[in-house]
Amino acid sequence: MAIPAVSQELFPYSRWNSQIPQLRPQYRSAKPYPHIVLKNLLEDEVAQKAMNEFPKPTDTNWIQYKHFNERKLGKSKREEFPPLLGRLVDEFNSKEFLRFLTDLTGIENLLADPMLDGGGMHQSGPGGFLNIHADFTTHHYQPWRRRINLILYLNEGWLAEWNGNLEIWDKEMKNCVEKVVPVLNTAIIFNTDEHSHHGLPDKIKCPEGMTRKSLALYYYTQLEDSSYKPISTNYQARPGDGWRAPFIWLDKKFVHGYSVLKTRLGLSDDFASKILGFFGGRK
Repeated sequence: MAIPAVSQELFPYSRWNSQIPQLRPQYRSAKPYPHIVLKNLLEDEVAQKAMNEFPKPTDTNWIQYKHFNERKLGKSKREEFPPLLGRLVDEFNSKEFLRFLTDLTGIENLLADPMLDGGGMHQSGPGGFLNIHADFTTHHYQPWRRRINLILYLNEGWLAEWNGNLEIWDKEMKNCVEKVVPVLNTAIIFNTDEHSHHGLPDKIKCPEGMTRKSLALYYYTQLEDSSYKPISTNYQARPGDGWRAPFIWLDKKFVHGYSVLKTRLGLSDDFASKILGFFGGRK
């Protein structure tokens, strides 16, 4: 069934821009790294229709991220997005939104990523998870340094006891500093570097037929140091992970090998879906 057109602007710039003087110091002073959680990021009508439009696991072809360190579905091909979700991606990649991010974070000359490298639509059903990690530090196909993540959650009535909460960990991986419940129209924006540890490591326990849905966009600046060596997604064991810790490390090395091949050979995440799904099925 077609979703009716949304009457408002997709992002309420006047509302959020007026709050920048209060939000800016909150963002930049947040621990353990700069971040902020914004509730009601979009107007209610927009968020509700974006959630209703989100494809089910059987509605389209998804990238299968299935290995020891994660189990989720992803889709990054903008041309295959439903209409409203595609427009939201375009808005979040617009010059006006980049200016909002700069005003909030203080990071100048931000670059949007129309390729949605690693981003786009994500969802996980019961049993899904994503171990604590710091993200890959450079774009796989452009000479860009990764600087900011934006994640918008699209889950009405999500309960904290279902897990799926985004955990923010300190640099030393000793303490979980904050947990964000992925409820509808809540967004988190945060700086990314080698130590911006985050994830949802406990297996999701939502009811069958439900999924944890999100829209993820990543922002970059030009990579000025040509000698910089990119770092792949760096998964981390938590205190108490016990026997899982060496497998987290081994799987991280495998993902790093694929990431190097992806960059050098121009491989797509659809290819990764087949490879990681194969190995994930053997674990």
